[in-house]
Amino acid sequence: MKLIQSRDNAFFKALKRLAESGRERRKTGKTLLDGVHLVEAYEAAFGPVETLIVAESALAGGEVARFVEGRDAVVLADALMRELGLVDTPSGLLAVAAMPNSIAAVDLEKEAILLDGVQDPGNVGTLLRTAAAAGIKQALLAPGCAAAWSPKVLRAGQGAHFALAIHEDVDLAGFMAAYRGTTAVTCLDGSTSLYEADWHGPLAWVFGAEGQGVSPALIAAARLRIRIPMPGAVESLNVAAAAAVCLFEAVRRKQA
Repeated sequence: MKLIQSRDNAFFKALKRLAESGRERRKTGKTLLDGVHLVEAYEAAFGPVETLIVAESALAGGEVARFVEGRDAVVLADALMRELGLVDTPSGLLAVAAMPNSIAAVDLEKEAILLDGVQDPGNVGTLLRTAAAAGIKQALLAPGCAAAWSPKVLRAGQGAHFALAIHEDVDLAGFMAAYRGTTAVTCLDGSTSLYEADWHGPLAWVFGAEGQGVSPALIAAARLRIRIPMPGAVESLNVAAAAAVCLFEAVRRKQA
């Protein structure tokens, strides 16, 4: 295994660009995966990653050392691994991997999750993970959302990306107008309680930005305006928590 200790190394510089630049990821068609679980999930779906990178200290033993045993990997000095700054607590294992291209067209008849201006990478990743867990197969992100294939979103998604058709920079209003199922949005002044709302067939749920919520135009376009009953002393839920409540109420109804 090759040990890299200098930040002037060309390979490290390339990693740094992938870590920091969405433009670089789009140009190269590559991203960075952090952690054994995420690398395993990727390889189960798409085959071997391009390059494994391991922190020098992680070779001393443990899960990462076992995972890379017998495999080609580049070793980074711990200081360089921290300098990449992908996540607050690096796992000690990274991989350079090709970003899967979503060759499937947006499906106007299947269930979907629609994200309107969700900028926090942790929330985007959690929303994708929740949608995948609820059996949804496609996610549509409007312009202004955190980049779906950024390392932080991938880390939060924990493999959900590989179970979803992810479409970015989507005209959500256009999709909602053409959708052949029911479009639903959660808002504080929603006219219908989630537990009393009536829907049949596929659903497309719209969830909005952390501060502003769903844009007024998309609220107006939705067929259902839903409020989540909150008898406690808080006004609203985090967008990821609200999505979990709604998506799994839909799951419950399907199984009832």
